[in-house]
Amino acid sequence: MTTIGVITRGKYGNRLIETILSKTDLKVVQTAVPELLPDFIDEPEEFLEGLNIDASVFDSNIVITYSLHPDLTVAIAHMAGKAGVKALIIPGGASKAPVVELEGIATKYGMLIEVEDICCTLEAKPETEELCKYLSIPELEVDIDKGIISSVKVLCGAPCGSTWHMAKDLVGTKVEDAPAKAGLLIQQYPCRAVRGGMGGIHESGDIHKKAVEDAIKRKKEN
Repeated sequence: MTTIGVITRGKYGNRLIETILSKTDLKVVQTAVPELLPDFIDEPEEFLEGLNIDASVFDSNIVITYSLHPDLTVAIAHMAGKAGVKALIIPGGASKAPVVELEGIATKYGMLIEVEDICCTLEAKPETEELCKYLSIPELEVDIDKGIISSVKVLCGAPCGSTWHMAKDLVGTKVEDAPAKAGLLIQQYPCRAVRGGMGGIHESGDIHKKAVEDAIKRKKEN
């Protein structure tokens, strides 16, 4: 059974763990960094060693870190690379992760590093396919009865669990109203993506709206 390593920080990462355990057959090894961290950490690897985090998290092929701190994320990337981790996924976007430095670390260790603004844009790659066949860009299958969505099956969903929340509340909706309602349901979910502007939670809503449109189209074509 494939194991996913997850590094949490406060509330961040807990919903991912819940989704992995409830929606997949993957195992989770988890450890945590403190919720409150200094703005600047001079010696991040020494700082991490002082935290006594569970190093077995780096025995996983795929590690997802919610450290959300540029200094700490770099140190975690080095530790993951040294341990032979195949892929490191970093939610929170470039503002929380120094992308250029991370690119150098990825090259040094031959490790895939993905920095994601929102979790539902994760695309499958050879190093991450064990996770992404369950959790990545949403894919749905719908049944339609007399112009009404009668069932929604999640083939692949967002790591935060929002896709399943949307799918449940979409049943009973008119087909023509379903895509727009899907986007609204995602934005009503307690999503932690950035609000305001055109990205963040709005992008997540648009992704799920398209997933519903595609599922309806496939059903009609069949």
